Amino acid sequence: MAEIIPVLLGADMNCYTMARAFHEAYGVVSHAFGRWAMGETKYSRIVKFTPVEKFDTDPVMLKTLEDFARAHPDGDKVALGCTDDYAAMLIRNRETLRAAGYTVPYIDVPLMEKLVTKESFYRLCDEHAIPYPATVVLRAGEGDKLDSLPFAYPVIVKPSSSISYWKHEFEGMKKVYTAKDAAEAKEITNRIFASGYPDSIIVQDMIPGADDKMRVLTAYCDRNARVKMMCLGHLLLEEHTPRALGNHAAIVTEYNGPLMETLKNFLEAVGYTGFANFDIKYDTRDGQYKVFEINLRLGRSNYYVTGAGLNLARYVTEDAVRGKDLGEPVLFEGESYWHSIPNAIVWKYTDDLELVEKAAALADQGRESTALGYGYDLRLNPLRRLYLWEHYRRYHKKYATYCKEPER
Repeated sequence: MAEIIPVLLGADMNCYTMARAFHEAYGVVSHAFGRWAMGETKYSRIVKFTPVEKFDTDPVMLKTLEDFARAHPDGDKVALGCTDDYAAMLIRNRETLRAAGYTVPYIDVPLMEKLVTKESFYRLCDEHAIPYPATVVLRAGEGDKLDSLPFAYPVIVKPSSSISYWKHEFEGMKKVYTAKDAAEAKEITNRIFASGYPDSIIVQDMIPGADDKMRVLTAYCDRNARVKMMCLGHLLLEEHTPRALGNHAAIVTEYNGPLMETLKNFLEAVGYTGFANFDIKYDTRDGQYKVFEINLRLGRSNYYVTGAGLNLARYVTEDAVRGKDLGEPVLFEGESYWHSIPNAIVWKYTDDLELVEKAAALADQGRESTALGYGYDLRLNPLRRLYLWEHYRRYHKKYATYCKEPER
């Protein structure tokens, strides 16, 4: 059997934890490409990163991966994108890369176009009776809509297309915005449109509750568009810096049969293949779980799944690369605790004390995993250890600056 050769597009924590999953499952080193190096993949034994200028353009990406394929003709190469942009590039160029010898385990372009923006995704949610927050779609020149929304301020403001949004940089850019009134909402949306951002903006009812009301669901759908794995995570804490707001920082896995079945039915109905990642929030006002978006790739917190015992690299390799039947679907029911920040911060800033106690108990039982703390990669590797120490140390200042301590 040929050796698996993971080829990852990106350099962040998402990239590192997928490389870790491949190394744990098959003992292989992953190859990664991106525009510049990032700390998460530096000084590592398990991922070889190569910076490539203009790698975020289709011609450069294709040439880079085709050259790599010619230099590695014997292994089974699988290409995975670790950002929205890179995943979309792989989808657009799927057939060209398959001809070059890659497995590209993604949906096709027509389905991507129905899912990739929040506006189009919500249309599908309406068709499949999937709850999402009350939403108004805003285009350039439609600021008057903000004076008479069908829900109260404060509201959430965010781009419909994150891919387009991050290509139009401006000062004060955030991942998600909160507007306290119509004047602030207009100021935010005007700045976004003035940057050259061409798509729509989503204005949403702000579901009450802190980070611990959030959920994340990761799924793998096989080459026949059948769901083979689902793992639901209950967030304790997110990151709170402006550009990272909403990134998951601590998760406890949990089981919710009705929610998982609803999203399983949705994925199979639309013919989804590969990894999918949903952001969800529980609305205490009506008892519903409301979906914010679907990511056509793994989330940066994906190791919460592998750390719980469902190695993500095995799913994609055994199905998409080797063509094996994965058997009956696994809708994970176990409990495991994952975090990418120090436990002291999780315990200090999470609102739900009962959830903190559950995470601490799981850690005491040895059912704990971290994103970057891979013993194999840290052993006799002082530069990696030093990076990780500094990486964790900086989080204390970040949370002290951007996150309020809860009143328990």
